[in-house]
Amino acid sequence: WKSMGKGSNFILICCANKKILEKTGLCSQITFGRYVRQGRKLGLDPKLFIQDLQFNKVPVRVYQPKATSDGPRRGILFFHGGGWVFGSLVFLVLNIWTCNKMYRLAPEHKYPAAYEDCLNATLHFLQHLQHYGVDPARVTVCGDSAGGNLAAAVSQTLAGSSDLPRLRAQILIYPGLQALDFNLPSYQQNRGVPLLFRERAAFFALLYLNGDALHMKEVLEGSHIPPDMRLKYRKWVSPDNIPEEFKVRGVKPLRPTDFIAEVYETVKRFCEPNLCPLLAEDSVVHQLPESFILTCEYDVLRDDGLLYKKRLEDNGVPVTWYHLKDGFHGIISLYDYCGFSFPSGKRGLDSVCWWDKQI
Repeated sequence: WKSMGKGSNFILICCANKKILEKTGLCSQITFGRYVRQGRKLGLDPKLFIQDLQFNKVPVRVYQPKATSDGPRRGILFFHGGGWVFGSLVFLVLNIWTCNKMYRLAPEHKYPAAYEDCLNATLHFLQHLQHYGVDPARVTVCGDSAGGNLAAAVSQTLAGSSDLPRLRAQILIYPGLQALDFNLPSYQQNRGVPLLFRERAAFFALLYLNGDALHMKEVLEGSHIPPDMRLKYRKWVSPDNIPEEFKVRGVKPLRPTDFIAEVYETVKRFCEPNLCPLLAEDSVVHQLPESFILTCEYDVLRDDGLLYKKRLEDNGVPVTWYHLKDGFHGIISLYDYCGFSFPSGKRGLDSVCWWDKQI
């Protein structure tokens, strides 16, 4: 953690404090998490025009440069991360950014509420590009963490659309893309690494799906997926598809667990691609736009990104992959936030900005 920067101690304190506050009854972990993850305030910038609007009743914040342009600009829709439970924004203003201020959050609003909000906001934007001076051939969807999940799901939904502008690209920043296997190498290796512990990954997925975290133990063990379905998806969700270089920190072979049908009945929508985009059929995946995927070594979601990268490449989709060898989950959001100093966060941010400007 020392090599990651001076902010790491503060991260550990916050992770501990939210549990203490809940045990003392002062507030829930979700309330505390929403407080500390509030979107940073963007100071006034004479070069930017900022509006809070609604796209199909979904709150969005639109950033536009005031400078005139020789022609239509690129447009990016950014979906914030936060485990579908917290709301925050990352500000990367490139020509025009349209950010979800706050899609409907779990556990108050269960799946598919967040997905539907992001899809509806995207549809509205695509239908009104001329109003914002955006080039229909240069629209990208982007998101970090849960936002990366939502960006991938929206991109898949629009992949076969013929009556709307085709998305130019998708940018997925350490996305969470599946809930079948919480024992992939990255989940084992980084189970106790902030900001996202292994148990928290399952906790957030269950909150988004059902509004509660019942059966988390069974989900972590893998008892929630029928054997035939696990076999079906093994071609896509398997440690065998993870490059050997990512297993050198150790991977323990796991004993088979008994399938529990009652648990599956409560979580069977985990097998829907709109919730777990890694499970989309090849007929959908091969239609996806050019993609950028950022992963971090010290992140339980690392292998979700690696597996999706392979799926895209196997289906002929151009992929640019950027891996932060000293990065951890959430590091992009923390860049230059409250005095934190994480050099790899700056490198990751620069890589996203550079790639977007090239397409």
